[in-house]
Amino acid sequence: MTERTLSRRSPLQVAVADQGQRLKSALLHPVRLVPLAFLAVIIVGAGLLMLPISRAGETGDVVTTAFFTAVSSVCVTGLITVDTATFWTPFGHAVILGLIQVGGFGIMSLATLLALFVRKTIGLRGQLVAQSETHTLNFGDVKSVLFKVLKIMAVFEASTALVLTARFWIAYDDNLGTALWHGIFHAISAFNNAGFALYSDNLIGFAEDPWIIVPICAAIVAGGLGFPVIIQLFRTGLKFKNWTIHLRLTLYGSLLLLAVGAVLFAAFEWNRAETLGPLSFGGKLLGSLAGSVFPRTAGFNSIDYGAATPETLMITNILMFIGGGSAGTAGGIKITTFLVLGFAIWNEVRGREQVTIAHRSISSSTQRQALTVALLGVGAVILGTLLLLMVTDYSLEKVLFETISAFGTVGLSTGITYHLPPTAEWVLMALMFTGRIGSVTVASAIALASRPRLFNLPEERPIIG
Repeated sequence: MTERTLSRRSPLQVAVADQGQRLKSALLHPVRLVPLAFLAVIIVGAGLLMLPISRAGETGDVVTTAFFTAVSSVCVTGLITVDTATFWTPFGHAVILGLIQVGGFGIMSLATLLALFVRKTIGLRGQLVAQSETHTLNFGDVKSVLFKVLKIMAVFEASTALVLTARFWIAYDDNLGTALWHGIFHAISAFNNAGFALYSDNLIGFAEDPWIIVPICAAIVAGGLGFPVIIQLFRTGLKFKNWTIHLRLTLYGSLLLLAVGAVLFAAFEWNRAETLGPLSFGGKLLGSLAGSVFPRTAGFNSIDYGAATPETLMITNILMFIGGGSAGTAGGIKITTFLVLGFAIWNEVRGREQVTIAHRSISSSTQRQALTVALLGVGAVILGTLLLLMVTDYSLEKVLFETISAFGTVGLSTGITYHLPPTAEWVLMALMFTGRIGSVTVASAIALASRPRLFNLPEERPIIG
């Protein structure tokens, strides 16, 4: 548009055009496009699952079942209202697997792109500090980032699928085609922390088979660490002095939660006839490991959680709510969020004004961001639990477990998901969608919406405690 044309526009026209441009920018903002993109994939997936070719069985509410499965697949949760192995045809299984792969890749790539977008909006000094501190690429390397994500997913999924295929083929009398399909399906489901299985009892039938459980656990942990952590590990190796705070928090925090979870799971279930009791010593160790790994948003199960002790369910609730690493395939509020808040409390108790981790200070904005994500997660769980209690007759213990599992995109259940009314299923769908999309978009939106205040208001201190 020429300068003469601009000069002929009235102030009203200029204002309207400016407002239109702002509206367009708001609608096309990356933070807002994330939930819209996932919603579009869910609708397409539900439409495919509604086709007669996708279903081997019939149900009274095909629409709700299709949407629930599509949401659970795209949000890589694993909660199901029908038996995946028998209700869906091979075509339906392929649709579910495609939705899992799209959801997993979308989470990793979009979370990374949002992180890069946020860093692009801050000042030059902030960009240089962030780049040197995280050892990641700048915003101009988006294509390179996505290719790296694809390579990482391909390597982990292919290696896991290879081990599983060999085991299914050799030990379980599957023909090569069936073994290959089962290996690929469970490898993709594991790395993307989805928890879908092609067996009616999930992985209970393989509870004592380390060639099945261990590779799946390894894929779950790898996918749950997050893309930034995997990239930094490839670059720095075991040079601990070059590790960033994010890498340290994610790795050390994950190892701590896995160890504590396994020990407590074994302590509560070791001799119980309903869970680990009938297994061999090695099987009990394997079951304890799985009981610590699977709640980190994977959703597979090698025991019946409906028969687990209240103590086990409580520990599992905590692990599900915390989740895994940021910008990965895991859900929950994320391990870094949990640990930043933990260090903030520890420093506050010790009377320190500045929160420090490994000789690095954590900004107040990061602390507020972590607090916001955590409290919004608590609010979502409370609201979801209340709604489910209103529309079902199940106990608080079972409903709370189901709600946290949905919000954390875990997929574990005490067995009540099959018997929930349609209203409750839609509540769980909303929780799964919120849990998968919410933490990424909320954290990015907070960072992007932050504006420097040009003045300070008078301080007043209310009574705390």
